[in-house]
Amino acid sequence: MPFLAPGVIHIATSKTNNAYLIDGDDGLTLVDVGSGKAVDLLLRTIAEWGRDPADLNRIVLTHAHPDHVQGAPALREHTGARVLIHAADAAWLADGRVPADGRSSPAARRFDQLPAAHWEPFIPDATVEDGELIAGSGGLRVIHTPGHSPGHIALLHEPTRTVLVGDAVFHARRLGYGPATFAAEPAARASGAARIPTNVTAVGFGHGAPLTGPGVDAFQAFLAKQR
Repeated sequence: MPFLAPGVIHIATSKTNNAYLIDGDDGLTLVDVGSGKAVDLLLRTIAEWGRDPADLNRIVLTHAHPDHVQGAPALREHTGARVLIHAADAAWLADGRVPADGRSSPAARRFDQLPAAHWEPFIPDATVEDGELIAGSGGLRVIHTPGHSPGHIALLHEPTRTVLVGDAVFHARRLGYGPATFAAEPAARASGAARIPTNVTAVGFGHGAPLTGPGVDAFQAFLAKQR
């Protein structure tokens, strides 16, 4: 199993997208889901860990973009897991797409009109807020990092000091904020990322290879420049 840290599994849901599975106090927690095509892969990964689909108790979404949420309705149906998201992005789930004011450019708004950018509308089971320790998750602390979307969050796994940053930071060859065109407020991304702690031992990204060991130094240096 591709463990990012003890009890934290990295799952490449496609060539460009990642999800993370965490062994918690009351079962498993999944951070992000990927596209609808990723559901079977996620269920296989749970089985390969020797667990049952019903062991997945919650799905935490870092934000409401299609490449992070499309598979959530089907996975919830398969497992009975509860879906959690920050309140500022929660309404987007029921819309089944990113609203026009959720993007900063006309090009991204045109992309959001495509069927491939939509998802089955659904209502989250609960919302999370900045600073919250998600009950049963094994120590996931919510860090509100707006910019990429209004309700974007990162999650710190406190027992291992592993931070899952979603799309607050991309790791595509080098560290950065990704395409500004797909962000709600590109200018706010740096201040959002500056809220992520630097005293971490591993970093998981929504897009790009995770960092561990000496590789974390580059992430710490990147964040230091945002402060």
